[in-house]
Amino acid sequence: MDTILYELPETIKNEPYIIGSYYIKLPVSTNVMDKARAMAVGQTLGTWVPVPGITEEMRKAHMGKVISVYEAPPVELSSQYDSAFISYFLQIAYPIANFDYAIPMMLTTLLGNDASTSSQVKLVDIQFPVEFISHFQGPKYGIEGLRKLVGEKDRPLFLNMIKPCTGITPEVGAKIFYETALGGPDFIKDDELLANPSFCPVRERVKAYNAASRAAYEKTGKETIYICNVTDSSEKILHTVDEAVEAGAKAIMLNFATVGLDTMEYISKNVPIPVMGHYAAAGMYCEGIVNGLSSHLLIGKLSRICGADLVMINTPYGGYPLTQTEYLKTVQMLTLPLYKVNPAMPICGGGVHPGMVSRFTKELGNDIVLAAGGAVQGHRDGAAAGAAAMRQAIDASMSGIDVQEYAASHRELATALKQFCK
Repeated sequence: MDTILYELPETIKNEPYIIGSYYIKLPVSTNVMDKARAMAVGQTLGTWVPVPGITEEMRKAHMGKVISVYEAPPVELSSQYDSAFISYFLQIAYPIANFDYAIPMMLTTLLGNDASTSSQVKLVDIQFPVEFISHFQGPKYGIEGLRKLVGEKDRPLFLNMIKPCTGITPEVGAKIFYETALGGPDFIKDDELLANPSFCPVRERVKAYNAASRAAYEKTGKETIYICNVTDSSEKILHTVDEAVEAGAKAIMLNFATVGLDTMEYISKNVPIPVMGHYAAAGMYCEGIVNGLSSHLLIGKLSRICGADLVMINTPYGGYPLTQTEYLKTVQMLTLPLYKVNPAMPICGGGVHPGMVSRFTKELGNDIVLAAGGAVQGHRDGAAAGAAAMRQAIDASMSGIDVQEYAASHRELATALKQFCK
């Protein structure tokens, strides 16, 4: 046995490696240990045939190591196989020296080469040592900073995304913003489909929406913070961010699955305002069973490490068939202690309406953002009433009062429950 290729978990955790955990399904006749060894070499030093020039020093410093191989189910006897295939979870350790602290090269190491060409595997977790994580700032504001920003210590926060999603001018959007802000949301953001088009450019939109926010504040005493979508091409994105900040943006949003985690990490370090991460298009990375990476890893752990202060996540309740487990794991990755990295605030979106508030708070607690779009702009009495209904549902939850009982004395909420709780 080539002992350099193996390490026990207890030993490797104190060394400068990250550990990738993979799911793989193989024919019963396949030697899984051979497959794991091939990945450890193929993802680091080697290729599918031996090549000259690899020294023993290179192997010690740069070759991957097989940490664990688990069968699922945990078969001990060959007579226990009940199909032609068996599932495994493999853990492989990769030297940080191979990619330093570059997210693109780390992901290439974990999912490139063998994992792209000769092994159908899905990356289900990455275990980071403190040495790696300490090179990343993580959320600058996080949950505590966001609460200070909006002046709310305890309750779930409330976000609206302007509908229609796109096709609106800054002037039209500002009217929708103003009407919605009268109902008291903490944040209003652009839809992920609207960023910096010629018909609604970022600079003009920030100015118009901030003016709408001030006008609503003069009537309500409640400030609604605008989150501007600055997603753009590599050539333009830094300029777009600068335009938003110079125009007075108090928060920005990035579709990190399309601009890249590394881009979000760089921007989050260099802007003085909160950064919201949106998972739009993450499905192309996450929904394969035997390829890609798990959504709780991309949307949860990695987006948090790369500086998102608040992160839009999917839930099982908006018509999308996300599993309950994946939804809960994503929230855990965003909020549970991770060395000294601030927790990020999960934003629950996708078909959210006032009748769903208590479900989210019971499952996740109050350190969440509830994102309602259609239920606000689509409220039959207007956007202000739709926003007020969401705030009333949150108040009911915080008071421990059943939402239907609370609706008896709150007209906007009663209308929303009749309209959206079918």
